[in-house]
Amino acid sequence: MWTAKLGKDSSSLAMSKVLTPSVGKRFTGLLLGIDPSLRGTGLAVVEVRGVESFHLLASETVKLPTKATMVECLGEIGKRVCALLARYEVGHISVEETIYVQNFKTAQIMGMARGAALASAALSDKPIFEYSPLRIKQSVAGFGRASKEQVAGQTQALLGLKEALPFDESDAAAVAICHALTHRLS
Repeated sequence: MWTAKLGKDSSSLAMSKVLTPSVGKRFTGLLLGIDPSLRGTGLAVVEVRGVESFHLLASETVKLPTKATMVECLGEIGKRVCALLARYEVGHISVEETIYVQNFKTAQIMGMARGAALASAALSDKPIFEYSPLRIKQSVAGFGRASKEQVAGQTQALLGLKEALPFDESDAAAVAICHALTHRLS
């Protein structure tokens, strides 16, 4: 029946094309991963070359002194995000979502740091994707409640690094890797 409808000999049809639904391609190119925090925002630029083939191009922690005002910290976070986006031709940006905190003031401060990073990223007109800490840990370490040490170790292994990155940078790279492993292009 399908042979007649398609007007082709059934032996010339590839079964994989008939049986496998299209789920979209994985992202390849440069990703900026952001792990926002007021005094220790992690940033990482990761090149995705293929399936589970990653290369770290740059990473940094935006460390700010305790005597810097909140406005100074937010401005510096924005500047550093913009500087990386100006230096690298990033295709997508991935950001860790806000974590649950019981202290309202801490939640506000975290939200402001995220806002500074997101606003600066939005200026690039690149797509921005957000991932929960649980999803990031699951995709990188295989366990949603993985420790910082476990995430850093897996990130080190996936990037082929000789030494683990500092936690903020490792978390930022993990956000980028999570995007590379889970996002599909339509």
